[in-house]
Amino acid sequence: MPLYFAYGANMDAGAMALRCPGSILIGQGRLNRHRFIVMREGYASVVRDASATVWGVLWDLKPADMPALDRYEGVAGGLYVKASQPVVTKGGIKRALIYLGGSAVSGTPRPGYLEAVLAAAVAAQLPPPYLQEIQGWLRRSR
Repeated sequence: MPLYFAYGANMDAGAMALRCPGSILIGQGRLNRHRFIVMREGYASVVRDASATVWGVLWDLKPADMPALDRYEGVAGGLYVKASQPVVTKGGIKRALIYLGGSAVSGTPRPGYLEAVLAAAVAAQLPPPYLQEIQGWLRRSR
């Protein structure tokens, strides 16, 4: 089954259970040399940054769940594009599917969106400095 690295709303186990019922949460992962942003459309994305790291969770996806995930991510409309990236896990470096925002321009998060991302990041027990980074996006949007 393909591995998928989630750094936004899809870190939420309950939401993923609805969208991708065959998916299995593996645990934390990190995408090195990237930085978390909120793109102009109001959703999370990542951009290259040699000095930054994006934390998230790794899912083992059932191939049958991929079309639903693509629809949720707006792939057909260009909201996100799919890529394969090396993700660091406790078990070593793994190649994983990642959805990259079609826009690299920073914007303002949609109401309630970033709060849900932060709640999922807390539930995933991501490192406190990274949680503070996401909280910084919340403060800027208010």
